[in-house]
Amino acid sequence: MKMKLLAGAMALALVGCSEKQADETSSSDISSPTAETAAVPDVGLSAAPGVAFDYSYAFRLDDDRIAKVQGEHAEACETLGTARCRIVDVRYQMVRENEVEAQTQFKLDPGIARKFGADALASVEKAEGVLADAMVNGEDVGSKIETSQQRSAGATAEIARLEARLKQGGLDKGERAELQKQIGELGKQLGTDRGERRAGEARIASTSVVFNYVGTGGLPGIGHQNPFSNAWNTLLGSGGTLLSILLVAAAAILPWALLIGLVVVLWRRFRGQRPTEPPAPAA
Repeated sequence: MKMKLLAGAMALALVGCSEKQADETSSSDISSPTAETAAVPDVGLSAAPGVAFDYSYAFRLDDDRIAKVQGEHAEACETLGTARCRIVDVRYQMVRENEVEAQTQFKLDPGIARKFGADALASVEKAEGVLADAMVNGEDVGSKIETSQQRSAGATAEIARLEARLKQGGLDKGERAELQKQIGELGKQLGTDRGERRAGEARIASTSVVFNYVGTGGLPGIGHQNPFSNAWNTLLGSGGTLLSILLVAAAAILPWALLIGLVVVLWRRFRGQRPTEPPAPAA
């Protein structure tokens, strides 16, 4: 229970520290000796303009070192300042006794996202951990924005044409109402397109980076499971299954065995009570 309370307090402290840095910025990137050689996907922004990337890493290290490494990654983000890095979610969970899973989510300046991941891996390796998985997902948001702009330009031109038609006059009440309805629908479309473009621009302006931490406790090839406990449980389960089979078999056979035994007893008793025949007279 104390470990769970400590983990929750640590998570809240990390988020609070990140928010406290709201007005601080730094021009220096976090660095490490192995950052440039780390096995992190290298995707250049110049090679994919208008693409919004999401980075996801899975680090495997000893359970009792996860909290420390997770804290180091949060501190690295705070050093960059919230203009370049923000912590959006922190999770630390003890799944079972001495088995830890954790996650930290960041929003980063796209220009430093890859290096931030490489430096994070360096700190994991320093704690004798490894990179278990790394994935980069990209979404071509720029093309969607261009398509939305073209669609909005067409809608704007159509609204201008319909409004000009209204000003010409000579329309009956039904025609005027239909033109006004079309103008209203096109106006709603323009508002929707503007909202989607803003969301897309925000996606491009920041990169989502997620660090997942998985423990390595337990025996090699077995993990956190206790093989002796598992063997004992299996033995008890097998013994219970065997006893159940024997009881079922006994319940099925016992009535017939009693019936057969009763028949045999009655037959022997009847045979013992039969009168003996007198001997035949001598010739």
